[in-house]
Amino acid sequence: MAKETIGFIGLGIMGTPMSTHLLNAGHNLVVYDVVPEAVGRLVSLGAKPGASAREVAAQVDVVISMVPDSPDVQKVYLADDGVLAGARLGTLLIDMSTISPTTAIAVAEAAKEKGCPMLDAPVSGGDVGAKSATLSIMVGGDQQIFERVVPILKVMGTPVLCGKSGAGQIVKACNQIQVALNFIGMAEALVLGAKAGVDPAIVVKVLSGGYAQSRVMDARGPRIIRGDFEPGFRSRFHYKDLNIIRETARTYQCSLPAAALAHELFSAMQANGWGDLDHSAVIKVIEELSNVEARTAD
Repeated sequence: MAKETIGFIGLGIMGTPMSTHLLNAGHNLVVYDVVPEAVGRLVSLGAKPGASAREVAAQVDVVISMVPDSPDVQKVYLADDGVLAGARLGTLLIDMSTISPTTAIAVAEAAKEKGCPMLDAPVSGGDVGAKSATLSIMVGGDQQIFERVVPILKVMGTPVLCGKSGAGQIVKACNQIQVALNFIGMAEALVLGAKAGVDPAIVVKVLSGGYAQSRVMDARGPRIIRGDFEPGFRSRFHYKDLNIIRETARTYQCSLPAAALAHELFSAMQANGWGDLDHSAVIKVIEELSNVEARTAD
């Protein structure tokens, strides 16, 4: 595709670096966020501001959204000042938020009625992946539309077509189960080691070199044992994802006992006021249960 004009809605921890990559790739960008300062940062880099989702959609060939939850996506696309109110016939829509598969399908159906093809394209990789343009992008929708936007998506990471509309969100739910359980497994290993008097730095070093090694441990293990829970992905958003997983499991009559445990532990995080900490901070729940902190002495 030629260098289309792209609208980007949602300029948070993830959206800001993602949209910056699109600017750097030579795309004209029109941006909108409910936080004016976020818009200002992109404008200073060369983007054009939009006053609403509707105004953004009216000026672009492709709209990308990256907002927190299903109700936000519904508002961005379906409200009176939303994307579908401003989009022209044939405008391509890509929602990269992590939302309920049923919401993704419903919004895509509304877009189809408007004559706008739509993909759901949630991502994995956190702020590190967003900044380094190495996100895993899970896409649901029509294959021909997917092939048309692959050059755009590759600016931000590696896109994979997962199936029909909603399939991207299903695969993202699968991803979030695995990530949550990786964090919980790592937390329990570090807490057990600390309780028994082993330096958590040793546990991280040894586990990182064996079969227990994971990208989660590589990215967050050293930070956890320093007590650094600066958010790359806030725990309240992962809790939201676990609620989506529970909803999806009910829809498909699927038993997910470990995911149910993860939901309870992340629920405890929210109850303790840790919703804005990184999702790796789930270790704080395990630490409280065991009355120990898994922190390195250095």
